[in-house]
Amino acid sequence: MNHKAIYALYPNVVTVDDGAGASDAQGNKVAIDEAAVAAWVDPDAYKYKRAAAYPSIVDQLDLLYHGGIDAWKAAITAVKEEFPK
Repeated sequence: MNHKAIYALYPNVVTVDDGAGASDAQGNKVAIDEAAVAAWVDPDAYKYKRAAAYPSIVDQLDLLYHGGIDAWKAAITAVKEEFPK
């Protein structure tokens, strides 16, 4: 069960339990549309993919030293183009 999707789609939900489902602040069960939860796309997903794809700081500094600012900009731009906002 995608907890982040449930919290995003159902702002009244305060707890999610994989076995018991979702509940609001008063402990009432909240009906969850599983299809909507499965179809939800995290709007911040590109941030995580970008962070993983960027070269390490050491590699970026090495690229700056040996290739100059234009080579560094090209490497960073390639990652940004691969994982757009």
